[in-house]
Amino acid sequence: MRINELAKLFFSYSHKDEQLRDQLEVQLAMLKRQGVIETWHDRRITAGEDLDHAISTHVEDDDVILLLVSPDFLASDYCYDVEMTRVMERAKAGEAVVIPVILRPCDWHHAPFGKLRASPTDGKPVTMWANQDEPMLEVARDVRAAIERMVAGRGSTSARSAPATPATSMAAASTLAGRGPRSSNLAVAKTFTDHDRDGFLTEAFDYIATYFENSLEELRARNPGLQGTFRRVDANRFFATGYRDGRAVARATVFMGGMMGRGISYVIGETTESNGYNENLRVDADDHGLFLRSSGMAAMSGRSEVRLTFEGAAEFYWSMFIEPLQRN
Repeated sequence: MRINELAKLFFSYSHKDEQLRDQLEVQLAMLKRQGVIETWHDRRITAGEDLDHAISTHVEDDDVILLLVSPDFLASDYCYDVEMTRVMERAKAGEAVVIPVILRPCDWHHAPFGKLRASPTDGKPVTMWANQDEPMLEVARDVRAAIERMVAGRGSTSARSAPATPATSMAAASTLAGRGPRSSNLAVAKTFTDHDRDGFLTEAFDYIATYFENSLEELRARNPGLQGTFRRVDANRFFATGYRDGRAVARATVFMGGMMGRGISYVIGETTESNGYNENLRVDADDHGLFLRSSGMAAMSGRSEVRLTFEGAAEFYWSMFIEPLQRN
């Protein structure tokens, strides 16, 4: 990257994390408006274009690579063995800056990039924050700081006589765009079909079920005297029970469908009925992606604006379930 060019930024990610990638790209908007960066990911590949060649070009040439790390990223042979392996070679050679962005909890410390400083702070996964705008902003700030260092390190000969400050570095990076002026207003709203929403809902329910099953196992392992059982009734319903010294203290049913139509409902106690709930989550969307939103008690208390990921929804329901166990 020459000092009068935009820094090129490449997203290496699993498609399972596309919604989070979109959120992050929105947070990078100011850097794009200032002419500091231009971003690219594989959804920009046009019909008829060679996928491998297009991706390889950015892996080989871009200045900043964001590794959007999640269990699906680590499980992807392409992300891990092709993209990540090559960008780490470029980072070691000083040809690019690689920033691991920890999206969801996973065993990333043992990966080749595990010794790099991750973003957000302390590598706390984005989905573990109550307000996801906060960690996304931290990532944007880390990207800005990385580009400042790059510009300072690659300044002109005349600039080397006086150390570049962050202010002068960013001013230099924000000036002449190597490819000429362009608009940064390039976002196009996405639309989502009923098929998209139904698939999202099913994935969310399966995630919540797995989350409960694993959490109940860990609850038993960590707390002597506490036991938990998980029972999948069918594809659309499961029961969870928490015991203290053999006495049932918490019971819950989570199911899809019911009186609210397409949604995921939480009921205190065990029931095979679907005509009532204590809390309900429905699928909603904005211009960037799908998410879950409360239409139950949280909505009545004014918290319906909270947008929940799969993990956020699972933790929301788990918190309701475990509260009686924590209280007794």
